Amino acid sequence: MVRLITHNLLACHVKGCTTNNFPLVFQDAQVEIHEAEFNEDFIRGFMPKIEWKALVDSARQLGDTSLPEEQPEMADDDFLKTLHHVLLEMHIEEGAMVCQNCGHVYPISNGIPNMLLAEHEIG
Repeated sequence: MVRLITHNLLACHVKGCTTNNFPLVFQDAQVEIHEAEFNEDFIRGFMPKIEWKALVDSARQLGDTSLPEEQPEMADDDFLKTLHHVLLEMHIEEGAMVCQNCGHVYPISNGIPNMLLAEHEIG
């Protein structure tokens, strides 16, 4: 399933595509919300691993404007629940992710991204 928690770790890996290849930009994304159990310890532990600007920009591409521009230093319960929703409950079911640099398209079908490359694209 494509969720923003995994999307925040994905970059284009086409041969020679090494700059401006993160984050992948959503195109024609169809989002569904699937409730997930809130785990405060998990969210707090994952926060240092997040590329914040990429997460905020990606969430906004999907129509969610609930995250602040800057990651807060102090995370209260409301913020953690909002972050949990954006990271774990927003599922991209259909559409594509596109590299800003080389334009490679990674299709998403039934919630699964196709990250495979053609042989000539492998570096």
